[in-house]
Amino acid sequence: MFTISASQGAWHSRLLRTPDNVSFVPWLRDRGSLTARIQARGRFAVRVLRQGLALPTADEARLLEIEPGVLAWIREVALLCDKRVVVFAHTVLPYRPCGPLQVWLARLGDRSLGALLFSHPGFRRGKISFKRLDGHHPLFVPALAALQLDGPAAANLWARRSHFRFGAQSVLVTEVFSPQVLQLRETGKKAPRVAR
Repeated sequence: MFTISASQGAWHSRLLRTPDNVSFVPWLRDRGSLTARIQARGRFAVRVLRQGLALPTADEARLLEIEPGVLAWIREVALLCDKRVVVFAHTVLPYRPCGPLQVWLARLGDRSLGALLFSHPGFRRGKISFKRLDGHHPLFVPALAALQLDGPAAANLWARRSHFRFGAQSVLVTEVFSPQVLQLRETGKKAPRVAR
C-alpha cells in the first residue's frame, strides 16, 4: 500500500491558451486515444511504476464519491515512445462497488489502460479538466520522478484528468505530460487499434 497526500488545488474545465501551454494544447484537449497518438510517433510501451490499494487525494475521493479515509485501487505508469518517457499516468478506481474493472485493472500488467477504455463500447468519457502542476501538488513529485525530469524545465508540468464510467463503476485517469512529448513527430505509419 502507498499513500498520496490529500491536499490539492482546483482543476479547470476550460483550458485557456497561455505562452507556457500553447504547445501542449493539442495534447491536452484531444479526446481521442493518447496511446494511438503516441503510437503514431514511435514505438509505444507501458512501464508499471506501482499498483495497489492507497488513499486517493481529497478531490479524487470527492469526484469518485469515496468516503474520507477509504482506500481505492491506484495504478501509476509511465508511457514511453521509442524508450523515452513522455507521460506519467495516475489512475484511481474505487474499491466499491465491485465489478469487472477491478479484475481488468489487476490483469493489465504492462498493457495500456486505454486498450480497455477506448475499445470497449460500455465506457463513457466525461469532461476533461486541466491543471498546471507544481511542487504543491501531490502528484508533482511522482510525475517528476517518472518523467525523469530536473532543472528549470521541470518547475511546472501540464496535466489533464478524465472521468470514465462503465455501468455503476467509474475510474479517474490523470495524465501528466513531459516537455519531451512536444518533440514527437508523426511517423506516417498507421497506429494499431490499441488506445489509452
